[in-house]
Amino acid sequence: MRDAPALIEQYLPVAKLSAESYKERKAVSGQTLTGLGKWWGRKPLILVRATLLGLLLPQTDDAKADADIFLKLLTMDDAGLERRRSKPIKADKVLEVLLTLPPEQSRRYVMTGPDGQPMVRALDKADKDALQMLVFKHLPYAEKLTYADRPEHLSGPDKAAWKAINAHLGTQAQSLPELVEELGLRRFGHRPRVGDAFAGGGSIPFEAARIGADAYASDLNPVAGLLTWAALNLVGGGPEVAERVQKAQREVFEAVDKQVTAWGIEHNEQGWRADAYLYCVEVRDPESSYMVPLAPSWVIADKGVCAELVADPANKRYDIRIIENATAAQMKRAKDNGTVKDARLTPPNGGPSTPIRVLREQGSGLRQWENDDVVPRPDDVFQERLYCIRWVETYSEGGKIKTRRHYRASTEADQRREARVLELLRERFADWQEKGFIPSSRIESGYNTDQPMRERGWSHWQHLFTPRQLLVHGLFQYFGESEKVLSIGNQLLVYRLANWNSRLSQWLSSQGGGIGGGKATYYNNALNTFFNFSVRPMQALYSTQIVFNSDNILKAQVELKDARSNDTICDFWITDPPYADAVNYDEVSEFFLAWYEKHIPRLFPEWYGDSKRALAVKGNDAGFRQSMVEVYANLTRHMPDNGAQVVMFTHQDAAVWADLALILWAAGLRVTAAWTISTETDSALKAGNYVQGTVLLVLRKRISTEAVFEDELLHEIEQEVVRQLDTMKALDDSSEPNFGDADYQLAAYAAALRVLTANPIEGIDPEREISRPRVKGEVSLIQKLIEQAVAIAVNYLIPRGIERDLWLTLTPHERYYLKGLEVEAHAEYRSGVYMELARGIGASDYAELFGNSKANTVRLATPSELGRKGLEKGRGPMGGTLLRHTLFAVGKTSESGDPQEGKNWLRHELGSSYWADRARVMGLLTYLESMGRIEGAAHWQEDAHSASLLRGVLENDRV
Repeated sequence: MRDAPALIEQYLPVAKLSAESYKERKAVSGQTLTGLGKWWGRKPLILVRATLLGLLLPQTDDAKADADIFLKLLTMDDAGLERRRSKPIKADKVLEVLLTLPPEQSRRYVMTGPDGQPMVRALDKADKDALQMLVFKHLPYAEKLTYADRPEHLSGPDKAAWKAINAHLGTQAQSLPELVEELGLRRFGHRPRVGDAFAGGGSIPFEAARIGADAYASDLNPVAGLLTWAALNLVGGGPEVAERVQKAQREVFEAVDKQVTAWGIEHNEQGWRADAYLYCVEVRDPESSYMVPLAPSWVIADKGVCAELVADPANKRYDIRIIENATAAQMKRAKDNGTVKDARLTPPNGGPSTPIRVLREQGSGLRQWENDDVVPRPDDVFQERLYCIRWVETYSEGGKIKTRRHYRASTEADQRREARVLELLRERFADWQEKGFIPSSRIESGYNTDQPMRERGWSHWQHLFTPRQLLVHGLFQYFGESEKVLSIGNQLLVYRLANWNSRLSQWLSSQGGGIGGGKATYYNNALNTFFNFSVRPMQALYSTQIVFNSDNILKAQVELKDARSNDTICDFWITDPPYADAVNYDEVSEFFLAWYEKHIPRLFPEWYGDSKRALAVKGNDAGFRQSMVEVYANLTRHMPDNGAQVVMFTHQDAAVWADLALILWAAGLRVTAAWTISTETDSALKAGNYVQGTVLLVLRKRISTEAVFEDELLHEIEQEVVRQLDTMKALDDSSEPNFGDADYQLAAYAAALRVLTANPIEGIDPEREISRPRVKGEVSLIQKLIEQAVAIAVNYLIPRGIERDLWLTLTPHERYYLKGLEVEAHAEYRSGVYMELARGIGASDYAELFGNSKANTVRLATPSELGRKGLEKGRGPMGGTLLRHTLFAVGKTSESGDPQEGKNWLRHELGSSYWADRARVMGLLTYLESMGRIEGAAHWQEDAHSASLLRGVLENDRV
């Protein structure tokens, strides 16, 4: 068993794991680690747990039992899901499910109501509980998760499950940490050590430590290091640490609030307290010479609050009037009369518009701010203006304390308070910069960091914050100095304050249910500058407090280190490396690092406070590929021969896979398995045509040194693809499928990589391939073989309901359409899946086959939607083919309601081949007819019925 293949090399419940990962991601701030601070691309904890257990669990000669035990350990089996059930199912859903059950199961719960419609009977508590469980059992897996806690919310399997687990594995564990240690001792002679050399937000080391492994985490970036340390030592420090950190945080808030109140900078003369400050940028219009306030819309709150610009000719500017309880007409004018449209100044007087680009160049041009600039100078191109404050009035009514909001234009008294804020900041500015209470570092040029410099002239990180923000955030630093654990908690609090309260916090009228609110700085992955932005006073900062649940974890270590020089030996390396510049972590994290770069050496004497941008592994050129080889060769050297690695990445391009194959091959690794898990929600990073899944590549040290020849590879790849697909199909469950269409396609990639990385290939030097420059349009041998593997898979996976003899006679585009319908039937609407399918089948110019090509809602056109488009031979992707004529005949039947019309078309167009092709046409019609039975395919109902009618007419047609 010591050398037995790991279970993850044979099986992973990808569909269920995808559903669990999606549920975890959709929890947003309810995720275990997100409360610590913003990081990009944290992997779901359930994915890490499944990966590590999959590496530790051995394969046995009973694959079905292996899979069942794996699900029990993850509490993803039926019994585990029932234990996780935590929310009641609503009555309408209960009735919907009951009506699908056999009468013997539902009759005790259903009766006929007064209106003649079925309804659920009145039940006592015991029967209600039984009914809830009955309905829960009959829900699809993903829908069950709506009513269930996440696996991490349970301590693990129950006693009954542990009995089955131990019997199967020959273990004696009663908890996940006990099992992890026992399996580690069996394989390595010690508790397994799990490493992550690109720790990022800390998901991998945190979950590894939580379920009982010794965790090692390293990252080049100190922001990532701090977040990972906090995950392991604050969240993982247990209830006592969590309470101490949160108590200290409350005390800091109280101290800052007391000081702000004493200064009188957030209260007006009526005693109201500020709830939001709204600013806009002003610029001189070269056409009218007016100072024009800039905003894409003057709607402040969707619930009836807007601004109106009123010309002040004497001062060549505009007054900004705030209107509460605005009429629909006033709201529409405010929405339509924005002064920035399509990156152009659109003046309120209706004069000529001017590109913002031109405005930056007027006068002496955009000035680069100096260190102590915290507001624009009078002669700067862009000025800033406080134009609205949302106040909260507290009053008593009927013996109860109540509050109400007021939106008011800025007054002279408000401007005096603004001046007081600036005065208070200037008194402390130099001292606070020296102590690191506010940023002082210059912004280093880069892809993301050039944006604020180019668009506003902000040259230092403190320029991204207003005086009020710098003063208040600095107070949190001033009052937050304490012992290490508490001080780190405070640094993370300031981290969150910075993200939610900067000059880059856009004001949106729809936030807060229509009362308006500010977005986070990093609502996407750019340093976007806005013409209208918000500042949060203390009232609105309380929501930024760090809230986290506590866990007691085992041994863990965090270092700041370049992955290329890592010298720690780990049994398993699980890494999520940067790839193809999806996020420039080094650049965007400097926004946060600027707030605590001087504190890190104090808190961690062995660490540094520099982002080490020059050393970051990034890009997609030869230098990047060579860096990746160095990283993974180093990790391979620091791994035992019976260890393994898992590399996580999110690309579906054959060229990227080919590069990765070369990288891993050159690093001395071989691929043993690959799985794809849907881990991404429809975020700014992954929406649209981007891949919404994470590929897990399982890797072992390559031992074979015997070279293979190119002509041997394709045959081996074909055999391996077929073996992989047969294995997956045997493990799949038609009622609750483990694998989707994308999984089968990507399995072909994995199979190809297994063959390509198993041995050296005669005539190919991976080091040379990696370092040489790419020629545009060039297809390497490795890429060609990978693409052929996908083609093998697509042709092997004939859609269910299509006979093989028929399939083999079809053109690539006919196959694409039919296979695409199967993809659609599986509720797969991501364009990347259809693009990958086209590559595998060899179909091009297929756009006109779509009924909807919008990202994440992609589907093929129905026969009626296609109409005559691309019907004739030589026109369109399927012109003149048997399938295209069949589709037109179905559409004709739908249009007329008479299947004879469709039959006559086929007889006329197919001519003398009609009788020979009739059986093939009937096979196609049978398949099209099945689309009418697909849930959610309402657009197919009429054409599916027409296909059925037409098939009947053809079946009865006689010479």
